[in-house]
Amino acid sequence: MQWKLFANLAEAAGDRRIDVDLDVSQGATVGDALSALLDRCPDLEPEVLDDEGELREHIQLLRNGRDPFVTAAGLETDLDESDELALFPPVSGG
Repeated sequence: MQWKLFANLAEAAGDRRIDVDLDVSQGATVGDALSALLDRCPDLEPEVLDDEGELREHIQLLRNGRDPFVTAAGLETDLDESDELALFPPVSGG
């Protein structure tokens, strides 16, 4: 499973694309993939999680271009082998 990271998140991880080992045939979830990413790139954790261990409000997590939090499943959303995961920091500009 591969994560795509953007802006300061890519800098903290040391790369824009990070592969994590997950067995989606065993019911891996978005939360499992996030945990695997943070295990692999611990410098990302303070950028992505708040003091309670929850995803920071300003971080956008996408699965196949969609927000898994739109549904009730959120981090418990099951993954498929072909899924694409991405993390975006806040974006601003003018």
